[in-house]
Amino acid sequence: MIAFISDLHSNMEAIHAVLDDIERRGIERVICLGDVIGYGPEPVAALKLVDQWEACLRGNHEEAVLYVAEDFNDKARAALDWTRDQLNDPSLPREERYALWGILGDVMKVEIRLDSALLVHGSPRDPIREYMLPKDARDEKKMRDCFARMDRPACFVGHSHVPGVYPEAGGFLPPSECKDGFTLRSGEKAIINAGSVGQPRDGDNRASYCTWDGETVNFHRVPYDYETTMKKILQSGGLPRYLADRLKVGR
Repeated sequence: MIAFISDLHSNMEAIHAVLDDIERRGIERVICLGDVIGYGPEPVAALKLVDQWEACLRGNHEEAVLYVAEDFNDKARAALDWTRDQLNDPSLPREERYALWGILGDVMKVEIRLDSALLVHGSPRDPIREYMLPKDARDEKKMRDCFARMDRPACFVGHSHVPGVYPEAGGFLPPSECKDGFTLRSGEKAIINAGSVGQPRDGDNRASYCTWDGETVNFHRVPYDYETTMKKILQSGGLPRYLADRLKVGR
């Protein structure tokens, strides 16, 4: 069994709640689908957890901190600038700063292939930047291109913060339609979005992640102390208030 977590966004309250839930279920394999940092108030603490997991992808926020922030709105760009300052904080030992940047540049992967699953942050055809959103289920060309790019029956993604399943047969299945799990039958393909641990956007403010046994996907929601995270954002001295407010409503 593997637990897929994604879009943690420096939200330590949500991260700890999810990791505790994973441990309670007896799951030892944890893979992160990217965006460990960005938006949230504790990027250093979040990055220090990466070495504890089996693997971690590079998300668009890691890519933007390393290189150039393309297609980011003003609020997201302000959060990136603030995050970069935290990683370069001169009060941190030089070796620690180097190690944090090494995680971003060397440890995080763009794609990962398991026996039966492709793992990317964005989409099969654009591993870092392209969103998979429920409306895309109606975009025949995009879906056809994405499934053609898959060399494994399953593809796990994050990035959009909206959990659910895109079966190759068509449509979008939210977790509410997968209460008994979604089982991938032989000869079929599906793209699965794990949702977001640190900044859910589907109207449910609980942290989201999913588990996979090689055949069946199950989605999990975990309540966490979002009010503490909100306070940390408001006290950060650089993160926009909007990033705190949205945690309460899960948007």
